Amino acid sequence: MDKAPKSTTPANETVTSWTVFKSALAGLAGVQKRSNLERDFQSGKFWHFFIAGAVVTVLFMVVVWLLVQWVLSSAASGV
Repeated sequence: MDKAPKSTTPANETVTSWTVFKSALAGLAGVQKRSNLERDFQSGKFWHFFIAGAVVTVLFMVVVWLLVQWVLSSAASGV
């Protein structure tokens, strides 16, 4: 009956597509838990994070561009 608690060390965690995406978003914001950072470096593959980071960066740039276009069009029509 005495079961040992499950270990939650970074080496035992698997890196899924969702965790790669979350890590890329955290990198964009500049915040990341040390445990997640260690998990990413130990269990993740470089190219997965590189591609996710590139996709998140491009999406961020498109959203900012669309927001600027919307603001400029709103300002032009309000004059």
